[in-house]
Amino acid sequence: MAEHNPLLRVENIVLSFGGANVLNRVSFDVAEHEIYAIIGPNGAGKTSMLNCISAFYRPQEGQIHYAGRDLVKTPTHEVARLGIARTFQNIALYTGLTTLENLMAARHIHIKENGLASALFWGPARREEIKHRRVVEEIMDFLEIAHIRKAVVGALPYGLRKRVELGRALALEPKLLLLDEPMAGMNIEEKEDMARFVLDVHERRGVTIILIEHDMGLVMDISHRVVVLDFGSKIAEGTPDEVRHNPAVIRAYLGQTA
Repeated sequence: MAEHNPLLRVENIVLSFGGANVLNRVSFDVAEHEIYAIIGPNGAGKTSMLNCISAFYRPQEGQIHYAGRDLVKTPTHEVARLGIARTFQNIALYTGLTTLENLMAARHIHIKENGLASALFWGPARREEIKHRRVVEEIMDFLEIAHIRKAVVGALPYGLRKRVELGRALALEPKLLLLDEPMAGMNIEEKEDMARFVLDVHERRGVTIILIEHDMGLVMDISHRVVVLDFGSKIAEGTPDEVRHNPAVIRAYLGQTA
C-alpha cells in the first residue's frame, strides 16, 4: 500500500544535537488512509521523528515529502495549512480557556474574514463564526465532550484533557494526524475510549494517522504497519505480526533473542 501511493515519505533523516545523534538515516513510507505506528524504547527518537515531520526540528540530512512537498524546507507555521495536525506527549492546551475556546482557536487557519470584520462581528464575519462553531460542536459531539464545552480545561481530569487536545487537532481538519502517546497516563477505561476515537477518526473521517504509543497490545491491535526505532536507527518495519516476532525488536525491548 505505502509503496504505490505514499502520502508521506521519509528518506534518510539524520538529526543530531551537538555530539548526540538522535536519528540515524531513518526512512519509511506512510500510505494514505493508514494507521502507522512508530515504536521503540525510551530515547529511541520517536518524538524527534514527529518533530521533524511537523517541521519543528530541521534534520541535518534527508528529505520528508508530504503530498509531494518537502517538509524540511517548509516553514513551521505553514504545516497546519498543508493538512498536518498533532497532539503532544505532554498536553499542550490553553489551560485558562474553555473546551469550546480551545477548539475554536484551532479554526484560525480556516478564517477568511479580516481582523476588522471579525472584530465588528457583523455580516460575513458573523456567518463565518457560526460556520466554524458548527464544525467545533460536531467534533465535541463526536468525541463525547459536549458536556464540558464551557469547562476551563485546566480544571479537567487528565483523560478529558487528552480528548480535548485530540479535538483541537481535529478542528484543523487534518489529512495527516500525528499522535504522540495519546493514551499515556490513562487508566484502562480511558485507553479503550481513546482507542475507539482514534479508530473512528481513521474510519469515519478518512484521516491518515501516525501513532507513537508504548502500549504494545494496543499498537498491535489498531495499526496497519509498524516501524521500530532503537537508539535513533530503524531496526524493523512491517505488519504488527512481523514486528512482534522480529528478533531485533525482542532484543531491543527484552535484551534477549527469544
